[in-house]
Amino acid sequence: MLIGEVSEQSGISARMLRHYDKIGLVSPTGRTHGGYRQYSEQDVQRLFHVECLRSLGLNLQEVAKALGDLAFDPAPLVEQMITRTRTRVAEEEELLRRLNQVHRSSPAAWSDVLRTIGLVRGLEVDDPSARQRLALALTGEGQADVPSLTEAALSELDPNAAGALYWAIARNGDKAIPILAEALSSPDAGRRGRAVEALEKINSPRALAALGDAFQHSDPLVSGRAVLARGTRGDTDVIPDLVALIIDGRYDIEAADALGVLAAEDSCADGIVRAIVAGLSEAPVAARQRLTATLAEIPGSAAEATLTALVNDSDRGVALTATSVVRARR
Repeated sequence: MLIGEVSEQSGISARMLRHYDKIGLVSPTGRTHGGYRQYSEQDVQRLFHVECLRSLGLNLQEVAKALGDLAFDPAPLVEQMITRTRTRVAEEEELLRRLNQVHRSSPAAWSDVLRTIGLVRGLEVDDPSARQRLALALTGEGQADVPSLTEAALSELDPNAAGALYWAIARNGDKAIPILAEALSSPDAGRRGRAVEALEKINSPRALAALGDAFQHSDPLVSGRAVLARGTRGDTDVIPDLVALIIDGRYDIEAADALGVLAAEDSCADGIVRAIVAGLSEAPVAARQRLTATLAEIPGSAAEATLTALVNDSDRGVALTATSVVRARR
């Protein structure tokens, strides 16, 4: 085939084919009757090998070395290609992340884009105290800044800077909630935990509802805090889950407080006591003491009767706890 035919069928420009010929990478070895150089089947095969290697990220010098040395060991070169590809992918992901942040800010003009880029860069400086100061300096009027602030908060490892970012997000109301709710499903446990903290800091009905929707999450931190959020919102369906938190010793103080809030409704108090009694029958000693102490938060005769019975419990710790609670109630 002549150079024009090879170019048309391969999609490689004639200019590039001439360059390959000039550097000796792929040179046509045949001749037509008219004396024109043409590519033989072996030349086309070599060209195919060149393009395959280039598609893997090799430069022309590396391609020439790979094809010219029969003893060539590809392993080190493949390792270099892997490293190079990972770097390129990381750079592309970073660019995509920044573009998404700009897009989420709904820019109306190029000045908005520049403002968002400036904020993102400021939130990515190495000094955590500088990130904290920037978050604290925000006025709370820049609704367009919320996506960038939220992404920064979800990535922030410094507790002081993270606290400032949560505060800045909360000042902007509920706009961050969709991003934070999505982050609850992140494969990164740290990101999930920071999303929980941010939603709790916002502490609005919508924020607590978004967190509460994750009460069946496989991550114990997310599910536990979600149960607390549902209890705080008055959801009586999570009474058994709150009791389970107390038994497990996870967020037991907050769970007891949530049960106390629910027990303020007369129709809930007896159901809470029944759930606690059921837990007392099977829980280990330390958990039974926590459950007994929780009864201090529950008004009504059912709680009083249960505590009176527990004063004579066979476990001294439970009996002493019940005695203390009974005295305090009286």
